[in-house]
Amino acid sequence: MTDHALTRLAPPVRLIARAIELCKLIPYSLVAFLARFSIAATFWKSGQTKIEGLAIDLFEGTFEFGLPSLSASAIPLFEEEYRLPLLPAELAAQLAAFSEHLFPLLILLGLASRFSALALLGMTLVIQLFVYPDAYPTHGVWAAVLLLLAAKGPGVLSIDHLIARRYGLVG
Repeated sequence: MTDHALTRLAPPVRLIARAIELCKLIPYSLVAFLARFSIAATFWKSGQTKIEGLAIDLFEGTFEFGLPSLSASAIPLFEEEYRLPLLPAELAAQLAAFSEHLFPLLILLGLASRFSALALLGMTLVIQLFVYPDAYPTHGVWAAVLLLLAAKGPGVLSIDHLIARRYGLVG
């Protein structure tokens, strides 16, 4: 909106219009990076509860490097609490632990971000439909973040952007 058009508006409307213009200055890449970091942390921390031998938490300062394996509680969790249809608990636990580490890492790096977001969206839908159907407010937020990343991409602070730029797919 031009300054001339703004001056014709009533003061409260002018204030709102200026606030909206300021919001439009927020770079998408900042929003995307925060979305990537937050959703990656959510799934990574969940995955960490299902394994032992590898523990990485940047904020707590936990760094245990080793060969990861399913924790003793992972399979009983899938047998007793999650109870997914169609998949044996052992397979479901392994798939979840793997997915909750691989896809968050890819999203955080901004590598295959859109595909990783869609994979975690599928996982979110399974959790919502079969495990915790009353957790739709949380899962709705996850889905919104994952759909944003799938639709708009990871932003310029990503390996995907570097690859796209290398091949002339972005300006």
